[in-house]
Amino acid sequence: MSSSSPGPFTKTIALVGLSGVGKSSVGRRLASALGMPFRDADSEVEAAAGRPIPEIFAQYGEASFRDGERRVIARLLTEPPHVLATGGGAFVQPETRRLIKEKAISVWLKADLDLLARRIGRKDSRPLFAGKDPAEVLAAQARDRYPAFDEADITVETGDTPHQATVEAILAAIAQQAEATR
Repeated sequence: MSSSSPGPFTKTIALVGLSGVGKSSVGRRLASALGMPFRDADSEVEAAAGRPIPEIFAQYGEASFRDGERRVIARLLTEPPHVLATGGGAFVQPETRRLIKEKAISVWLKADLDLLARRIGRKDSRPLFAGKDPAEVLAAQARDRYPAFDEADITVETGDTPHQATVEAILAAIAQQAEATR
Protein backbone atom coordinates (compact mmCIF):
# COMPACT_ATOMS: atom_id res chain seq x y z
CA MET A 1 0.00 0.00 0.00
CA SER A 2 1.36 3.40 -0.91
CA SER A 3 1.93 5.97 1.78
CA SER A 4 -0.90 8.12 0.38
CA SER A 5 -3.39 5.25 0.37
CA PRO A 6 -6.05 5.14 3.05
CA GLY A 7 -6.11 1.98 5.09
CA PRO A 8 -5.83 -0.55 6.45
CA PHE A 9 -9.38 -1.40 5.53
CA THR A 10 -11.83 -3.00 7.90
CA LYS A 11 -14.47 -3.29 5.18
CA THR A 12 -14.58 -4.67 1.68
CA ILE A 13 -14.53 -2.14 -1.14
CA ALA A 14 -17.39 -3.01 -3.52
CA LEU A 15 -17.25 -1.57 -7.02
CA VAL A 16 -20.67 -1.00 -8.60
CA GLY A 17 -21.77 0.44 -11.93
CA LEU A 18 -23.00 -0.37 -15.40
CA SER A 19 -21.52 -3.11 -17.55
CA GLY A 20 -18.30 -2.15 -19.29
CA VAL A 21 -17.26 0.51 -16.77
CA GLY A 22 -14.23 -1.53 -15.72
CA LYS A 23 -15.22 -2.89 -12.31
CA SER A 24 -13.14 -6.06 -12.78
CA SER A 25 -10.13 -4.47 -14.51
CA VAL A 26 -9.98 -1.52 -12.12
CA GLY A 27 -10.78 -3.78 -9.16
CA ARG A 28 -7.76 -6.00 -9.80
CA ARG A 29 -5.48 -2.96 -9.94
CA LEU A 30 -7.08 -1.39 -6.86
CA ALA A 31 -6.65 -4.61 -4.89
CA SER A 32 -3.01 -4.78 -5.95
CA ALA A 33 -2.42 -1.14 -4.95
CA LEU A 34 -3.95 -1.79 -1.53
CA GLY A 35 -2.39 -5.22 -0.98
CA MET A 36 -5.88 -6.71 -0.66
CA PRO A 37 -7.41 -9.80 -2.26
CA PHE A 38 -9.63 -9.30 -5.32
CA ARG A 39 -12.94 -11.10 -5.88
CA ASP A 40 -15.15 -10.91 -8.95
CA ALA A 41 -18.82 -11.62 -8.15
CA ASP A 42 -19.57 -12.79 -11.70
CA SER A 43 -16.73 -15.34 -11.59
CA GLU A 44 -17.87 -16.47 -8.15
CA VAL A 45 -21.46 -16.91 -9.39
CA GLU A 46 -20.22 -18.98 -12.34
CA ALA A 47 -18.11 -21.14 -10.01
CA ALA A 48 -21.03 -21.66 -7.61
CA ALA A 49 -23.42 -22.54 -10.45
CA GLY A 50 -20.92 -24.61 -12.38
CA ARG A 51 -21.82 -22.81 -15.62
CA PRO A 52 -21.29 -19.47 -17.36
CA ILE A 53 -23.66 -16.57 -16.70
CA PRO A 54 -25.21 -16.65 -20.22
CA GLU A 55 -26.24 -20.28 -19.58
CA ILE A 56 -27.70 -19.37 -16.17
CA PHE A 57 -29.77 -16.61 -17.81
CA ALA A 58 -30.86 -18.89 -20.67
CA GLN A 59 -31.81 -21.82 -18.47
CA TYR A 60 -33.17 -20.14 -15.34
CA GLY A 61 -33.81 -16.49 -16.20
CA GLU A 62 -32.62 -13.22 -14.70
CA ALA A 63 -34.60 -13.50 -11.44
CA SER A 64 -32.93 -16.81 -10.57
CA PHE A 65 -29.53 -15.40 -11.52
CA ARG A 66 -30.06 -12.35 -9.27
CA ASP A 67 -31.03 -14.59 -6.37
CA GLY A 68 -27.85 -16.64 -6.78
CA GLU A 69 -25.82 -13.46 -7.20
CA ARG A 70 -27.24 -12.09 -3.92
CA ARG A 71 -26.33 -15.29 -2.07
CA VAL A 72 -22.80 -15.28 -3.48
CA ILE A 73 -22.25 -11.59 -2.61
CA ALA A 74 -23.63 -12.19 0.89
CA ARG A 75 -21.08 -14.99 1.34
CA LEU A 76 -18.24 -12.87 -0.05
CA LEU A 77 -19.11 -10.05 2.35
CA THR A 78 -18.49 -12.39 5.31
CA GLU A 79 -14.87 -12.86 4.19
CA PRO A 80 -11.99 -10.64 5.34
CA PRO A 81 -11.84 -7.24 3.60
CA HIS A 82 -11.13 -7.38 -0.13
CA VAL A 83 -11.94 -5.53 -3.33
CA LEU A 84 -15.16 -6.86 -4.86
CA ALA A 85 -16.25 -6.25 -8.44
CA THR A 86 -20.02 -6.71 -8.57
CA GLY A 87 -22.15 -7.47 -11.60
CA GLY A 88 -23.77 -4.52 -13.37
CA GLY A 89 -27.21 -5.18 -11.90
CA ALA A 90 -26.23 -6.41 -8.44
CA PHE A 91 -26.46 -3.10 -6.55
CA VAL A 92 -29.88 -2.42 -8.06
CA GLN A 93 -31.36 -5.37 -6.18
CA PRO A 94 -32.63 -4.00 -2.83
CA GLU A 95 -31.39 -6.87 -0.64
CA THR A 96 -27.97 -6.99 -2.32
CA ARG A 97 -27.65 -3.20 -2.04
CA ARG A 98 -28.57 -3.37 1.67
CA LEU A 99 -25.91 -6.03 2.28
CA ILE A 100 -23.25 -4.03 0.44
CA LYS A 101 -24.17 -0.78 2.20
CA GLU A 102 -24.04 -2.54 5.58
CA LYS A 103 -20.81 -4.48 5.12
CA ALA A 104 -18.72 -2.64 2.50
CA ILE A 105 -17.64 0.72 1.13
CA SER A 106 -19.55 1.03 -2.14
CA VAL A 107 -17.89 2.86 -5.03
CA TRP A 108 -19.95 3.72 -8.11
CA LEU A 109 -17.76 3.79 -11.19
CA LYS A 110 -19.63 6.08 -13.57
CA ALA A 111 -18.71 6.60 -17.22
CA ASP A 112 -20.13 8.15 -20.36
CA LEU A 113 -22.71 5.85 -21.98
CA ASP A 114 -21.17 6.21 -25.47
CA LEU A 115 -17.84 4.98 -24.10
CA LEU A 116 -19.53 2.02 -22.42
CA ALA A 117 -21.44 1.17 -25.61
CA ARG A 118 -18.16 1.06 -27.55
CA ARG A 119 -16.59 -1.21 -24.92
CA ILE A 120 -19.57 -3.55 -24.74
CA GLY A 121 -19.87 -3.70 -28.52
CA ARG A 122 -16.51 -5.52 -28.59
CA LYS A 123 -17.85 -8.46 -26.53
CA ASP A 124 -20.85 -10.71 -26.99
CA SER A 125 -20.77 -12.44 -23.59
CA ARG A 126 -23.27 -10.21 -21.76
CA PRO A 127 -26.75 -11.76 -21.78
CA LEU A 128 -28.69 -8.52 -21.29
CA PHE A 129 -27.06 -7.13 -24.46
CA ALA A 130 -27.37 -10.20 -26.71
CA GLY A 131 -28.76 -9.19 -30.11
CA LYS A 132 -29.49 -5.63 -28.96
CA ASP A 133 -28.02 -2.18 -29.56
CA PRO A 134 -25.65 -1.59 -26.60
CA ALA A 135 -26.36 2.16 -26.59
CA GLU A 136 -30.12 1.58 -26.24
CA VAL A 137 -29.70 -1.04 -23.51
CA LEU A 138 -27.27 1.18 -21.59
CA ALA A 139 -29.59 4.20 -21.84
CA ALA A 140 -32.45 2.13 -20.40
CA GLN A 141 -30.19 0.70 -17.69
CA ALA A 142 -28.96 4.18 -16.77
CA ARG A 143 -32.56 5.36 -16.31
CA ASP A 144 -33.40 2.31 -14.20
CA ARG A 145 -30.16 1.83 -12.27
CA TYR A 146 -28.74 5.30 -11.61
CA PRO A 147 -31.12 5.96 -8.68
CA ALA A 148 -29.74 2.84 -6.93
CA PHE A 149 -26.13 3.58 -7.89
CA ASP A 150 -26.61 7.07 -6.49
CA GLU A 151 -26.89 5.43 -3.04
CA ALA A 152 -23.24 4.30 -3.23
CA ASP A 153 -20.93 5.75 -0.60
CA ILE A 154 -18.61 7.22 -3.24
CA THR A 155 -19.00 8.10 -6.93
CA VAL A 156 -15.95 8.18 -9.18
CA GLU A 157 -16.32 9.51 -12.72
CA THR A 158 -14.21 7.48 -15.12
CA GLY A 159 -13.34 8.06 -18.71
CA ASP A 160 -11.27 6.69 -21.54
CA THR A 161 -8.16 6.89 -19.39
CA PRO A 162 -5.74 4.26 -18.08
CA HIS A 163 -7.20 2.11 -15.31
CA GLN A 164 -4.50 3.42 -12.97
CA ALA A 165 -6.07 6.90 -13.18
CA THR A 166 -9.36 5.42 -11.94
CA VAL A 167 -7.55 3.58 -9.15
CA GLU A 168 -5.94 6.84 -8.04
CA ALA A 169 -9.32 8.63 -8.17
CA ILE A 170 -10.88 5.88 -6.01
CA LEU A 171 -8.06 6.09 -3.47
CA ALA A 172 -8.37 9.87 -3.31
CA ALA A 173 -12.16 9.68 -2.88
CA ILE A 174 -11.88 7.07 -0.11
CA ALA A 175 -9.24 9.15 1.66
CA GLN A 176 -11.40 12.27 1.35
CA GLN A 177 -14.43 10.42 2.75
CA ALA A 178 -12.37 9.01 5.63
CA GLU A 179 -11.06 12.50 6.44
CA ALA A 180 -14.57 13.96 6.34
CA THR A 181 -15.89 11.37 8.81
CA ARG A 182 -13.11 11.87 11.37
